[in-house]
Amino acid sequence: MKQPERIPAAAAITDAAADAAHFTPAPLLEKSLLSLLSPGGRHGLSILIYHRVLPHKDPLFPSEVDAAEFSAQIGMLKSHFNVLPLLEAVRRSKDGTLPPRAAAITFDDGYADNAEVALPILQQHGLHATFFVATGFLNGGRMWNDSVYELVRHAPDGVLDATPLGLGTHPLHTLAERRLAIPALIGQLKYLPMAERQQQVDQLVKLAGVALPDDLMMTTAQVRKLHAGGMGIGAHTVNHPILARLPDAEAREEIAQGKLALEDMIGASVQLFAYPNGKPGEDYEARHVAMARELRFEGAVSTSWGASRGRPDPFQLPRFTPWDRSRLRFVLRMARNLTTSAQLA
Repeated sequence: MKQPERIPAAAAITDAAADAAHFTPAPLLEKSLLSLLSPGGRHGLSILIYHRVLPHKDPLFPSEVDAAEFSAQIGMLKSHFNVLPLLEAVRRSKDGTLPPRAAAITFDDGYADNAEVALPILQQHGLHATFFVATGFLNGGRMWNDSVYELVRHAPDGVLDATPLGLGTHPLHTLAERRLAIPALIGQLKYLPMAERQQQVDQLVKLAGVALPDDLMMTTAQVRKLHAGGMGIGAHTVNHPILARLPDAEAREEIAQGKLALEDMIGASVQLFAYPNGKPGEDYEARHVAMARELRFEGAVSTSWGASRGRPDPFQLPRFTPWDRSRLRFVLRMARNLTTSAQLA
């Protein structure tokens, strides 16, 4: 699920540094800076999060990465970092054998474009990524937030009157108004109990009177395609719930069943887990970290900014989304992340 991007408060390197720069440092100097901040051993693993890679720009989500931008971004990553499969990086972090400037690429949720758009680009660059898949949405399913996105996209011009659901009214005359309606609706629905939230979304779709796509998420065959292509497959629960809002037995079942479904699908052990939404202390808690350990994962990732330091908890590895398009700003964003202390549950 898409996460709101937030800039860490503590930042030794700021955006202003990029704006004020009158020259572009040579890649060697950039790599030297990154090596100081990420010397290897157990220190300085940067893990990137992606969700979708669109074939072309989406006017409704102009900041969403498209194929050309993704290729350029991972090209910059490859030129400045030692990109490892996440499972290898987790193991080397435990052993203290990470190389300098270690990085890993991950995707969350299980969108079809991961297999059809992102995979060929990764293969062209000779890079590995780990795909965390929520199994309940495969083969024609749709995540609740995507239902909101698509109903707003396809609703007729006018005003979406959701007052019968307690969700207010939302003008949809222009693209700008549609962009505003999406976070307004998502914000009201996000932390409702899972069943109530889905019921509200279903009613909202009826109010909008639109048909929604059923091909946004991967099929079983596409998950297998990623695995056969040498990519990592990680667990992300079945229904992508906010674990902190579930009873313990239900949370454990979500984690365990997602893992088992994927293992049956690809015929291999699934060793890594991503907490849905992933904010420590808000979306998952220490009890869920214990569940991941008990279910015999080797590691788990959050969505807290930062990079691993010292002896990191392999079950709360931080990740972040770099959104900068120019090389210099991308490098500065990566450097900033390396200076950030990640939060833990």
